[in-house]
Amino acid sequence: MTTHFKLAVLAPALLLGGCLSFGSEPPESLLTLTPTATAPAGTGGSSTADTAISLVEFQAPAALNVTRVPVQVSDTEIAYLKDAVWVERPARLFRRLIAETIRTRSNRVVVDGDDPGALATNRLTGTLRQFGYDARSGSVVVVFDAVRPGEGSAVETRRFEASVPGVAADVGSVGPALNRAANDVAGQVAEWVE
Repeated sequence: MTTHFKLAVLAPALLLGGCLSFGSEPPESLLTLTPTATAPAGTGGSSTADTAISLVEFQAPAALNVTRVPVQVSDTEIAYLKDAVWVERPARLFRRLIAETIRTRSNRVVVDGDDPGALATNRLTGTLRQFGYDARSGSVVVVFDAVRPGEGSAVETRRFEASVPGVAADVGSVGPALNRAANDVAGQVAEWVE
């Protein structure tokens, strides 16, 4: 095999190697939210448009609209917890957690995800205001402002909150505590929409 032929064969591999970048080291693990109860396989239901509920995309401030866990250092300063990375943005994870909680606690049909739920006249949306660690109190805090239709043309809102005190500032402690607080808020929301 000639030297020119060897170079011709190796050239595309060398060029491709220069185009690929794997970035920094991936985290050892990713955080997610896990519901305390899930609907068993094979369960389903049917509903009318009046009793079904659609969960519309939740909003979040810029500090939460990332896959990092915010740490409230002072009234005007936040940082992000070292090595704590969500599998996806917390507002999406939280919406799915609330959907599963409503699904397991009621007989309602829950339309979740990117499906607009055109058949459901009941809609739940809101803003995830806090979802992180408060270094001042050593606790995790979850605050969610929910919005749903009321009677006639009215709109109802309610703030839901949960915190878990005495949490160390590390990913192994903050992740499970946030899961517990998120499940607490999801349960409160499920009771409200029943």
